[in-house]
Amino acid sequence: MKTIIEPFKIKSVEPIRFTTKEERENILTEAGYNPFLIRADDVLIDLLTDSGTSAMSAKQWSGIMEGDESYAGSKSFYRFESTVKKVTGHKYIIPTHQGRAAEKILFSIVGGEGKFIPNNTHFDTTRANVEFSGATAVDLLNEIGKHPEKRAPFKGNMDVEALEKFIEKVGAENVPLAMITITNNSGGGQPVSMQNIRETKAVCKKYGIPLFIDACRFAENAYFIKTREDGYKDKSILEIAQETFSYADGATMSAKKDALVNIGGFLSLNSDELAMKCRNLLIVTEGFPTYGGLAGRDLEAVAQGLEEILDIHYLQYRIRSIEYLGEKLVENGVPIIEPPGGHAIYIDAKRFAPQIPPHQYPGQSIVCELYLEAGIRAVEIGSVMFGKYDEKTGELIPPPMELVRLAIPRRVYTQSHIDFVLEAILEVFKNRGKLKGLEITYEAPMLRHFTAKFRTINN
Repeated sequence: MKTIIEPFKIKSVEPIRFTTKEERENILTEAGYNPFLIRADDVLIDLLTDSGTSAMSAKQWSGIMEGDESYAGSKSFYRFESTVKKVTGHKYIIPTHQGRAAEKILFSIVGGEGKFIPNNTHFDTTRANVEFSGATAVDLLNEIGKHPEKRAPFKGNMDVEALEKFIEKVGAENVPLAMITITNNSGGGQPVSMQNIRETKAVCKKYGIPLFIDACRFAENAYFIKTREDGYKDKSILEIAQETFSYADGATMSAKKDALVNIGGFLSLNSDELAMKCRNLLIVTEGFPTYGGLAGRDLEAVAQGLEEILDIHYLQYRIRSIEYLGEKLVENGVPIIEPPGGHAIYIDAKRFAPQIPPHQYPGQSIVCELYLEAGIRAVEIGSVMFGKYDEKTGELIPPPMELVRLAIPRRVYTQSHIDFVLEAILEVFKNRGKLKGLEITYEAPMLRHFTAKFRTINN
């Protein structure tokens, strides 16, 4: 059959609230033109993030009822541990309440002033935790990944040549580890090839540098490898994931993505010494090593989710549903990162609203208009999230791309929801000449996009 259907049945539903455009104008104004500050009840379709927004399965909910809440030695932990070890092959598994907690523990130990952490592209909390430690986060995305309009199978790849040059420049002793984010979230949800992971590992091994994987969407990345890379067509998703992790010395993961849960994460390690230090810090900040920052029921849900995410039928449906929205947008002239990524569609705000310069935040303008038009919440990934200020002039230094991410929650929305999103984007695109720039009226010193407030500029 040509039609790819959802590989599940709907067992429970949740109502969504409809608002008028007048109501949304007031809501957006009160939120300081920042969708993060809008109440979820006031959102019709929520594409702010795919993190922690999945619909859990009946087996996950039954696992929650079976969760062992013992403080130490919970049987739920041992199921969790064995499942993560099966996927990663790593020696030590440390549960955390989410991915950023794993990052905080890791970089508190290996980071610090004068240290550098290279990555294909750091996402927001990874970058923040690196920089909070005093270290410098360095993005080394391959060249084609910087061009939204160009199509290539693995636009999320690390620039391996640039990585080696960077290590030579700063000294291997100042690079405590390198990372690869799969899929590359900031780079448009684009996948990383197995060949690129192997080549990155070879460079790291040459200089004695551990390689870590930001594994939030490892299964989606494995699906792209299976369907796009030579030699993997007949391999299972589990086999591809296991090979991926075999090249890594450790991993951080927000289970709120590819483990299909609402909370949870882990840090996996092979180093005895680093594991000891991380566990000690875990006890201080998260909890005992057999529960970390999670309840036993959450450990059960993560373990079950990690089994369900390996299902080829689910991944085929998941990737195709994202691809469908991307294809329809391109057919209608809407500029996006091509080809569509694994968990989201990324609108290229530079081409969508060329009249708005980076320092007036074109992506944020589009995000606000999308909410006003249809009650849809998305997120800017551009100069609001990743822009920096020149220390001498105070002028904005924009990132390479200005994007709007429409992250699709897993197993939550139907085909008609996606068609509604498509109609709304096309309406905003038709009237894109009326979009106004924004200026910041309040910002926090770190991760400003979560709490910043704006006002419109009459161009």
